[in-house]
Amino acid sequence: MDAWIAITIAAAFFQNLRMAVQKHLTAQLSTAGATSARFYYAFPLAMLYVALVAKWTGQALPAANPSFVLYAMLGGGAQIVATALLVSLFSLRNFAVGTTFSKTETVQAAAFGIVILADPMSAWALAGILLSLAGVITISMAKGEASLRALAKGLSGRPALLGMASGAAFAVSVVSYRAASLSLESGGVALRAGLTLATVTVMQTLAMTVYLRWREPGQISRVLRSWRVSIWAGVCGTAASACWFTAFTLKNAAYVRAVGQVELIFTFAIAYFFFRERATAIEIAGIVLVVAGILVLLQG
Repeated sequence: MDAWIAITIAAAFFQNLRMAVQKHLTAQLSTAGATSARFYYAFPLAMLYVALVAKWTGQALPAANPSFVLYAMLGGGAQIVATALLVSLFSLRNFAVGTTFSKTETVQAAAFGIVILADPMSAWALAGILLSLAGVITISMAKGEASLRALAKGLSGRPALLGMASGAAFAVSVVSYRAASLSLESGGVALRAGLTLATVTVMQTLAMTVYLRWREPGQISRVLRSWRVSIWAGVCGTAASACWFTAFTLKNAAYVRAVGQVELIFTFAIAYFFFRERATAIEIAGIVLVVAGILVLLQG
């Protein structure tokens, strides 16, 4: 197994854990507050991670250049915009249609990767990405989140447009992270990925601080008081992001995000083994499509 595949699977696993912690935090904090928890407790860990990687490898930190700063800012900003668009969908009547369209991120990441970085995309890889996307949509329909009729009917509606815009912003963010890491002229993969992660996390922490001070006074204090739970969002978030950024440095971002959809399998496994929830036949079909898509992609 190639290193980037194992690292991506680890990223999906830690992301699942982080989301579980953040879901728990929504009982104490607002949506923005729960989101910011991962940043407040992650940025010192991200900086510590970079320092440890530099010490273990004996390498000096790469010098930041204008391209690195530009792509890091673009990636971090795009991720915040994507999240905001996704959250805004929840207030709409047909939000399920929008969230389903947001899952076109992998296809859009492939397109942006070609445009921004000239990343190659084989026919096998594109077929695998489309197949796994079909699996994700199938799972959405199985959960009653959306139907083919609703998706077709809402194609030109506001939820669909917001969903696709969210997917596009997520796609821009992951391709930008890869571009930022690759723009560094020295250092190994782990060090370049770690420096990119630390830089982006600090930028996003500052942005979330400004937002919370402006729109939700008092939330920052609540986040800090919830440290016993929030710190785990930071730990899991840092572990997930370190793996994502390393994988992006090693491989085309669209490939990484497509393989990262194994997190759906982790979700079903947790639901089955811990909550004794049974998957429906349609959900199982969706999982099979996701796995088949990943296997086809890896052939390319």
